[in-house]
Amino acid sequence: MRGRTSNIKISLTGEQRETLKCLLRRQKTPVGVANRARAILLLAEGESFSQTSERVGLGERQRRLWARRFIEQGIDGLQDRPRPGRVPGFSPSSGVVFGEDGVRTPGYARAVFGAMGLH
Repeated sequence: MRGRTSNIKISLTGEQRETLKCLLRRQKTPVGVANRARAILLLAEGESFSQTSERVGLGERQRRLWARRFIEQGIDGLQDRPRPGRVPGFSPSSGVVFGEDGVRTPGYARAVFGAMGLH
């Protein structure tokens, strides 16, 4: 068997297994979360970290990190943590549009979409 043996063992309940499979099937699951869910399922089936890393596409070190977080926090541990940085100044749903010249034109989108009946 390739890869070193690890003291990190993943065991899943039926509910956890179903939740991970559901994350893989959903089209709106972020790619990173889907890769982590796939890795946890493979590790629970008995694959080594090196085999899992090859199949999923991330390094062995990252696999071990996510496995530890899964053991400590469960499914919630597979989500990305908030990152530092500035909060966006506007959201796409706010209706604020930037024109081709980079000028902010909030009323323009409302006028165009309103005329088209799409508001």
